[in-house]
Amino acid sequence: MATPHISAEPGDIAPRILMPGDPLRAKKIAETYLDQLRQVTDVRNMLGFTGMWKGHEVSVMGSGMGIPSISIYAEELCRFYGARRIIRVGTCGAIQEHMAIRDLVIALSACTDSHINGGRFAGGTYAPTADFQLALHAYHYAAERGIAVHTGTVVSTDVFYPHEQDLPFRIWADYGALCLEMEAAGLYTIAAKHKIQALTLLTVSDSLVTSEQDDAKKRESSYTDMMEIALDTVIAE
Repeated sequence: MATPHISAEPGDIAPRILMPGDPLRAKKIAETYLDQLRQVTDVRNMLGFTGMWKGHEVSVMGSGMGIPSISIYAEELCRFYGARRIIRVGTCGAIQEHMAIRDLVIALSACTDSHINGGRFAGGTYAPTADFQLALHAYHYAAERGIAVHTGTVVSTDVFYPHEQDLPFRIWADYGALCLEMEAAGLYTIAAKHKIQALTLLTVSDSLVTSEQDDAKKRESSYTDMMEIALDTVIAE
């Protein structure tokens, strides 16, 4: 039973899913880590794969960029394919001075400048949050690896290229937000609606404070820790 955006058949997608933004990154994660791999969807080239990780069936599928895109895919995965756990894996821009390139962020909650939830809750303010058990598992796996990890609030922004030189991230930073990204608030809201577990893990790819940034090749080769932590977390009991 295909949906408007996913061509998988019933049973093709596992209840435990990793979602990077980039479909080609989904392909790379799946080919690198999963055994018995098969591609299950390719609508609009939003690739999705299912395979085995440490004896558990796991799917990996792209989400696209921004809250509208991840909300569509998460809604269909929950409503039609029985998703029970979704972990977003992606990159972010640090807005705190103490954060370094390639540090790991566990997003416990997500502020946003998007108006999507304003409409959903009739003008009210909703606080999208992660699943505590998934966050706890991820934190322990990161600690076991000796990885620098930050836990707290992130900002899911609709604006990748701001129009003003005096960036609004400074306000978010003053209130303790760790970084900017574009999807967590959407994922957490859909997960809450469908009563499933969700988490966002992010690797710092650049800093809005220091202007330091990773190049594309380093991003691809150095984010393996985050992927393995996410895979272990999504199957954790």
